[in-house]
Amino acid sequence: MASWVVSECSLRPFTAVKIHHKPRPSLPSNTINAFKFKPLPCSSFKVPTLWSKGRNLGGLGLLNVSAPLKVTITSEEDKGKEESAIDGVNNGEFDPGAAPPFKLSDIKAAIPKHCWVKDPWRSMSYVVRDVVVVFGLAAVAAYFNNWFVWPLYWIAQGTMFWALFVLGHDCGHGSFSNNPALNSVAGHLLHSSILVPYHGWRISHRTHHQNHGHVENDESWHPLSEKIYKSLDNATRLLRFTLPFPMLAYPIYLWSRSPGKKGSHFHPDSDLFVPNERKDIITSTACWTAMVGLLAYLSFTMGPMPLLKLYGIPYAIFVMWLDLVTYLHHHGHDEKLPWYRGKEWSYLRGGLTTLDRDYGWINNIHHDIGTHVIHHLFPQIPHYHLIEATEAAKPVLGKYYREPKKSGPLPFYLLGILIKSMRKDHYVSDIGDVVYYQTDPQLYGTNKSD
Repeated sequence: MASWVVSECSLRPFTAVKIHHKPRPSLPSNTINAFKFKPLPCSSFKVPTLWSKGRNLGGLGLLNVSAPLKVTITSEEDKGKEESAIDGVNNGEFDPGAAPPFKLSDIKAAIPKHCWVKDPWRSMSYVVRDVVVVFGLAAVAAYFNNWFVWPLYWIAQGTMFWALFVLGHDCGHGSFSNNPALNSVAGHLLHSSILVPYHGWRISHRTHHQNHGHVENDESWHPLSEKIYKSLDNATRLLRFTLPFPMLAYPIYLWSRSPGKKGSHFHPDSDLFVPNERKDIITSTACWTAMVGLLAYLSFTMGPMPLLKLYGIPYAIFVMWLDLVTYLHHHGHDEKLPWYRGKEWSYLRGGLTTLDRDYGWINNIHHDIGTHVIHHLFPQIPHYHLIEATEAAKPVLGKYYREPKKSGPLPFYLLGILIKSMRKDHYVSDIGDVVYYQTDPQLYGTNKSD
């Protein structure tokens, strides 16, 4: 039952091609007849991604993404409607599931060239800053050692563990530096210290980016199909959608992956990996094991309770941060966002379903991970350039970019969004290549859907 806490679920892609768009007013027949849809030869362009060696043609992989069909309006009186038609707006209503009128290359061209430059010294300065804060917090908490200080320490240190994870995350994307060896060494030190297998996570996270927004193929927080959802017993459904259980899912995911998918992030023969990644997985698992051994040694020398207070509880807070942030980057918008499968999915359309979030004072602490849309489309951009890159891309993105709600100093408002999403975003239809979350009104023994 515990494995169902993990929010991902994978099935083979369905063959049905019926598209479930949001309801919208139908067009008059004379308007429909005025449109002539002329498919152009599908132009392919190369999407630069930093997939790891061996999985996608090595080093710098390239992903082919097809451009949307062009809409030609042949009636003179309807030419004024062309702009709204290609912007996903129909009769004044924006359809987030419509193909965007721009290409990935258009977004890339709008981003200043210096935003792509990686500065390893600057990246290392963030590592030094965070490590100094981590040890400083531990020293202060151990010195005072009272129950007024400990809860403050747990929250602060758990947040810093999350900041360390984000820097290791940048190493995994190659946005930390252009030096693969430096990325690997820094990534292993950062992630192993918080019990994350660096290469195992890096590869599965690559799969997430490579398939973002795809119902079955995404690797992180993608929806349950209606069939799978209805096959669950009531207790499992409640566990899956009742806080805080979903916010503790990450360690389970590392060990057993997701329902419908086999493998572990620690095993070199897992379905997550290809044979030439075997050495990477063995290396990361060995580093993770060494950290577990160090913690076991500290438990014997200083006692289990001090270790629990200094490391164990902050680790749990870190896991909650990770699950909260990654979930809300793909869920919880006021308007339902589409999920794709089949021919409707593309790298661009999937990436445009992600969300930026504002975390107030935490933005700087966790390295602006809330600027998530541009990061998902171009994960090679360093975190310290994401805000500028996002501002530059907004004119191109138009309504496909959802401006995040402004946070106070601390992002308590996100808890309300999380609770609302858990109550409403339960499953998607088994059929259709463009689908939206649906609500089970009986989940909590009531007819209320929110």
